[in-house]
Amino acid sequence: MSILEAKTLKVLHERIVKSFMDMLILAELTDGPLSGYDVVAFIHKKFHLLVSSGTVYSLLYSMERDGLIKGRWTARRRVYTLTEKGGETIKDIINLNDQIQYFLSNLFKGYKGMPLSIPVRE
Repeated sequence: MSILEAKTLKVLHERIVKSFMDMLILAELTDGPLSGYDVVAFIHKKFHLLVSSGTVYSLLYSMERDGLIKGRWTARRRVYTLTEKGGETIKDIINLNDQIQYFLSNLFKGYKGMPLSIPVRE
């Protein structure tokens, strides 16, 4: 892999993780409650990417406003858990895993003369 390819891959990796961070948080919350600090640590440990606490807390507040998660204060920190809506959302995402992977793996193939389409299962 060339240096340019490695840099491009690193940039794409970061963009993908940041773009899907809400879904990653929902999936991780299926294992139990998390604080904002826990989310930062999880993203760093799993994806080797440092995200700012401002980015994480802004996203957590947004997800809470959308009814996907619920925050509550413990002694010193705010801890988030999945709501019913958040649980259903992550189940849907997991159930659509094959279609999502197909879409992502074929995202740029249309630029080589192949049509971009997602098969629909019924």
